[in-house]
Amino acid sequence: MPSKFASGKKAISECDRCGQRYPLRKLRALTIKTKLTNILCCPTCWDQDHPQLQLGLYPVNDPQALRNPRPDNSYEQSGLNINGTPSGGSRDIYWGWAPVGLLTGDSSQLNALGVTQVQNTLEASGQVGTVVVTTT
Repeated sequence: MPSKFASGKKAISECDRCGQRYPLRKLRALTIKTKLTNILCCPTCWDQDHPQLQLGLYPVNDPQALRNPRPDNSYEQSGLNINGTPSGGSRDIYWGWAPVGLLTGDSSQLNALGVTQVQNTLEASGQVGTVVVTTT
């Protein structure tokens, strides 16, 4: 049975984007949002259908609320700290920026943020090395 169209082995065509001439068999159809268009593009102009263009086509659930939430009871359950006072559990805050450990001088002063009853447990440590360069 004969085909409706010629084989097009030597057919020349233009890219619908850049206008350059290419063999017809090298041009590819462009797909936009999963829809096949009638636009033929050369290999350099052809873009694969990007998934970001398909936003809204598929349902996406992005819940922010929790089902059956419970309060944080770790403050009472965490026990005592080193000083024998109740520990803050998951609410213990360690601040580590200027100055390290929060205190602005001796320990009797308030810290830079004005937060009271925060233990100064952070310490800074560092090292400086040497580099030897020899040239010949």
